Amino acid sequence: MSGNQDSLVIQIRDLRKIYQMGVNAVHALAGISLDIRRNEYVAIMGPSGSGKSTLLNILGCLDVPTSGSYMLNGQLASEMDDDELARIRNREIGFVFQTFNLLPRSNALHNVELPLIYSGVPPRERAERAKRALEAVGLGERMHHRPNELSGGQRQRVAIARALVNDPAIILADEPTGALDTRTGEEIMELFNRLHRDGNTIIVVTHEEHIARYSHRIVRLRDGRIESDDRLAGVGP
Repeated sequence: MSGNQDSLVIQIRDLRKIYQMGVNAVHALAGISLDIRRNEYVAIMGPSGSGKSTLLNILGCLDVPTSGSYMLNGQLASEMDDDELARIRNREIGFVFQTFNLLPRSNALHNVELPLIYSGVPPRERAERAKRALEAVGLGERMHHRPNELSGGQRQRVAIARALVNDPAIILADEPTGALDTRTGEEIMELFNRLHRDGNTIIVVTHEEHIARYSHRIVRLRDGRIESDDRLAGVGP
């Protein structure tokens, strides 16, 4: 993909990941190159064993490649140590997981504040920013409720607010509707549409075609390689 270098938030070149399983070497990623621009909305798809989970972990700075390079927002993440990866992860990436990953004994406001606590933001500013993020996802009136007092869709909205609160370079969503019923899943995907219109860069990893079709570009993996990379003509499913 060609484009202005300044507009690229992700640049991957010849990315490879090899896992040693006893005497066997498993090539989870076998030479992936990929560019993602600011404010793109990309779905990554592929069957089990295609490499999408490995790619997700590297994009999310949870792992590093065996070889190749990964530039995230102008920083060479592929060469970072664990401490540097933790810092860039907290600053540049907003995670949304299938299982929400909320602290059960903390209310919505505190759950959303967590990335700001790790960033050393003062308490008053933390609370204000967390409140704004919850209002942005339609949960301003539920900020003092704990996860067990919220529906599945509301819990995922809390997780999305937490992903937004640090104003990250990318929002990385891993099967974000997997634990939700169809109608609630559609509401969450409509929220992602709105976040994208507001200027956020969104990457959704999914195995569901109808979820991928909310995006504007679908990258399909097979056997650790990019099988296809297609832009969608329309918006939404």
